[in-house]
Amino acid sequence: MDGRILIVDDDGAVRAALERTLSGDGYTVETVADAFHALDRLDLHPPDAVLLDLKMPGMDGLGLLENLRQRGLEVPVVILTGHGDRFTARECLDAGAVAFLTKPPDRSELLLTMKGAVAQGRVARELAPAHDPAPLLGSSPAMERLREEISRVAPSHATVLVLGESGTGKELVAHRLHHLSPRARQPFVRVNCAAIPEELIESELFGHEKGSFTGAHRRQPGKFLQADGGTVFLDEVGDMSLKTQAKILRVLQDGEIEPVGAAMPHKVDVRVIAATNKDLDSEVKAGLFREDLYYRLAVIVLTTPPLRGHQQDIEELITHFSEFFCNEYNRRPKSWSPETLEQLARHSWPGNVRELKNVVERAVIMEIEDTIQHIDLPQRPGESPSVDGLLDLASLVEFQRASEKVYIRHHLEINRWNIAATARAIDTPRSNLYKKLQAYDLKRED
Repeated sequence: MDGRILIVDDDGAVRAALERTLSGDGYTVETVADAFHALDRLDLHPPDAVLLDLKMPGMDGLGLLENLRQRGLEVPVVILTGHGDRFTARECLDAGAVAFLTKPPDRSELLLTMKGAVAQGRVARELAPAHDPAPLLGSSPAMERLREEISRVAPSHATVLVLGESGTGKELVAHRLHHLSPRARQPFVRVNCAAIPEELIESELFGHEKGSFTGAHRRQPGKFLQADGGTVFLDEVGDMSLKTQAKILRVLQDGEIEPVGAAMPHKVDVRVIAATNKDLDSEVKAGLFREDLYYRLAVIVLTTPPLRGHQQDIEELITHFSEFFCNEYNRRPKSWSPETLEQLARHSWPGNVRELKNVVERAVIMEIEDTIQHIDLPQRPGESPSVDGLLDLASLVEFQRASEKVYIRHHLEINRWNIAATARAIDTPRSNLYKKLQAYDLKRED
C-alpha cells in the first residue's frame, strides 16, 4: 500500500499511535499538532488524504474543513473525534468530510476508511488543474516562521501589510495569503502603485464612467471592482499619493468605492494586502503617508527576511531555480561545485532572492559544462571589486583600499545602513566610519 496521509491532532499520544498504525500499513505519514501547521503542509506538500481531529485549540477541525472547501482543495478528509454523536457526524459530512470515526478507532475500520480516502484523493489530484502559486522556499527558522505566520493570518479577513527589502518575495507572500484564504477561488488583483501615473491611478483603482474625462470612451471597472469577493494586492503602497491614500482609506473604512464620474458609490467586498520596502513609520513622520491609513493597513504586519538573514537556504534556492531554468531553456541538468556554492554563500546579496534567481538563470544559459565551477557576480555601479577579484589588483595599496571598502559596504548592508549599528559591529568609532564613507564615496543609493 502507498499514499500520503496527513494527521492533524493536538494530542501527541494519539498522533503517535495513528502514525504507527498507518505507516505500518505502508503509508507515508506526516503529523502536525494544529490546523495552522496543517494549512502550511497542505499548501507545500498536498497529501492524498487527511485524518483530522475535530476538537483543537485555535481553529477546530470544522474550521479547517470549511477553509479547504472554500478554496476548492479537494483532498478527502476523515474526521476523528472523541466527542462524536449523530448530530456532529451529520454536520461534518455536510461540511464535506468523507467519513467520520470516533476515538479510539477500530484498527480495521481505520485502515479500510483511509484506504478509500487515499484512493479518492489520488484521483482528485490527478484531475485537478495546476493553479498553485510559486512556493515560498526555505527550511531555515526565519522562513519556517514566516510560513507559519501566513498560515495563521490567511484564513482571516484581516488587512495585511507586508514589509521587506526589494527581492525578498513580498508578492509571493501576498499570493500565499490569498491561496490559503477562503477567497482563493475568487480574483487576486495586483496593483503596482509605483508604476501607474498619478493622473490615472484613481481611475485604475476605482474605475470610471463613460465620458467622465477626455478619452473615457467607455465605462471601465477599476481594480477593486475586478477583485470583488477576492483580494487586492497594493504593491509599493508607500509610493501612493496622499490624495489616493484618502480614497483607499474610505474603501477600508466603509467598503465603498466611487468610480470617476459616478453619481453613487459602489459596495465591494475585498481583502486588502499591501506591501512596501519603505519605512512607513518614517514616511508618516515626514508627512508623506497618512497615519490613519497606516494603522488601517497594519492590522497584521508580516516581514520578509533579507537573504543574508537566512543564508542557509541559498543552496536549496539554487537547486530549485537551476531545475526550473534548465526545464525552461531545455538545458541538461546542472550541478554546482562546492566551491561555487561557497562563493555564493559568501555574497551579501543586496538584491536578495531576486538577485540570486537572476544569477542562476544567467549561469544556466551561459555555462556550457554540466558542473558550474565559478560564477562572475555582477558589480553594481560604484561597487568595489568582489572578494574573489581582490587578488588580481596590481598593488598592496589598491588591495588594502578595495578590501576595506568591500568590508565596510558588507557590514553596512547587513545593518541596513544604520551607521551606529555598523560602527558597533566592526568595532570602530562612528566618527571614523563617517570618514571612511566619505573617503570611499560610499552612499546608500549606489
